[in-house]
Amino acid sequence: MGSVKYPTIKDMPKVEKPREKLMEKGPEALREQELLAILLGSGYRGKNVLEVARRILSEYSVRELSEVPFEKLRRLRGIGPAKACVIKAAFELSKRAFGVEEDLLPVIRTPNDVADAVTNIRRNRKENFVVLYLNARNQVIYKETVSIGTLNASLVHPREVFGPAVANSAASVILAHNHPSGDINPSEDDIELTRRIVKAGELMGIDVLDHVIVSHKGHLSMKDRGII
Repeated sequence: MGSVKYPTIKDMPKVEKPREKLMEKGPEALREQELLAILLGSGYRGKNVLEVARRILSEYSVRELSEVPFEKLRRLRGIGPAKACVIKAAFELSKRAFGVEEDLLPVIRTPNDVADAVTNIRRNRKENFVVLYLNARNQVIYKETVSIGTLNASLVHPREVFGPAVANSAASVILAHNHPSGDINPSEDDIELTRRIVKAGELMGIDVLDHVIVSHKGHLSMKDRGII
């Protein structure tokens, strides 16, 4: 049997009301939708706040919700700008209190940062194709070597690139690979593969921010070259 639906929180038995439950049993006794309902405060016509919270958490995990940009968050049905501010503030307080590890994650701002993140492949004798997975704050949350060998479209498939992106709830990705020859100019295969991955990212809603080629002589950004 499904849970009983109540028109408003006021119609619920006192023991089931999120705020009263928190005061009586403590926050650890509440389910995620109940905690979110307390932050939201109210629902909208025809949907009480618990129903709104359940719907939001059916679309996003708590971790995913913490990374939703403000402008997107405020447009979710039942939230709006004031409630979006409360949610963003609550997550930020939590991060500052307990998220010390996240503050240590490297941030990617420039192609130089990308080159530093993959400096280990600069002098490799074979081409290594590496993907950096970023959160909404452009922090590297995961890094994976997708392919080793001659770079072409048959060896690097979008599913290998975007599978970890989905698994790690990445907001965007950055591609990188090395040229053992030292020449950092992109080949036709490099350009074709990059455009193929960018198109796949557009379909999945995951941005490909750049593709950086590195070697022992330097590095090149395809975004700066206008290829992406």
